[in-house]
Amino acid sequence: MLFSLPRWSVLALPTVAALLVSAGCGRPEAVPMPEPTTAASTGPARSVTPVPLAGATLFVDPNGAATEQVDAWASAGRTDDADRLRQVSERPAAVWITSDTTQVSTAVDAVLSRATEAGQMPVLVAYHIPGRDCGSFSGGGALDGDDYRAWIRGFAAGIDGRPVTVIVEPDAVAHSLDRCAGSSDRLALLADAVAVLKRTGTAQVYLDAGHPRWVRDLSRLSKALREAGVEQADGFALNVSNFIRTPENVEYGRQLSDALGGRTRFVVDTSRNGAGPAGGASIDGGPAWCNPPGRRLGTAPTTATGLDRVDALLWIKRPGESDGACRPGEPPAGQWWSDYALQLAGD
Repeated sequence: MLFSLPRWSVLALPTVAALLVSAGCGRPEAVPMPEPTTAASTGPARSVTPVPLAGATLFVDPNGAATEQVDAWASAGRTDDADRLRQVSERPAAVWITSDTTQVSTAVDAVLSRATEAGQMPVLVAYHIPGRDCGSFSGGGALDGDDYRAWIRGFAAGIDGRPVTVIVEPDAVAHSLDRCAGSSDRLALLADAVAVLKRTGTAQVYLDAGHPRWVRDLSRLSKALREAGVEQADGFALNVSNFIRTPENVEYGRQLSDALGGRTRFVVDTSRNGAGPAGGASIDGGPAWCNPPGRRLGTAPTTATGLDRVDALLWIKRPGESDGACRPGEPPAGQWWSDYALQLAGD
């Protein structure tokens, strides 16, 4: 691993083929793109009135790998397993956008088109920061700062005046405090991303802030979040791709919100925190945060939390997608892993 401090989380890559980065694709010739401010100039006009995440009906993507697995198992007569996996396939989860700069608008538009037809709020994860994941299991991302600025403008153009919630760059702020190798202007790139997404007029934006067991110095973290644009965002996100129980995240989130002035709201990833984190630093030779056994699905996604300053409990990490090839035989990061999905669904 390319970092020295405990990381405790790993990030998902999408399994939908249309969102995968094409091998050998270089930087596009034209980097600058127009700043999106309203709905696109082509096509029918759309309202640019923001739709708050709190209270919205979350999007259940019919194209997910879990749905395909349920259908395959039902057809093969594995009805019990298919029934258990419906706990995953029938619940809303975020879609991770990692397409290269030439394809990102199309990838965003494809998801939002399905969500608009369903009348539901989609949650997207913008995941393309240079030096992503410190070069670890989910390494990759933009070539450099110019490529990333063009990428986030392409992402915003794909929104095209439609409601969406965007989780911005899981781990990027916390990794910047680890002095992770990567772009030297990472916080400025994140602040630009938040500003560009908010200029769409319809995006609810949550900047990732790690989790309670990563950065414990809240004054240091709040300073980095401010530099990364959290005060222009709708709030921050916690526990993405991790296993920490919801009450611990909520308490930490309120303390972090207090450090930011007491009004900043947040969301929590509950996708796999039903049994809490695995103990110890490693399991069977792999990091304890990477595909740990014995974990369970957490609270189903909801935008009616009844919790102070918590806008939503979300499944940001897609349950059943691998955290990485951390042990022999485990799939690469983001690849669908039916056995692990079934384990998360429990008995």
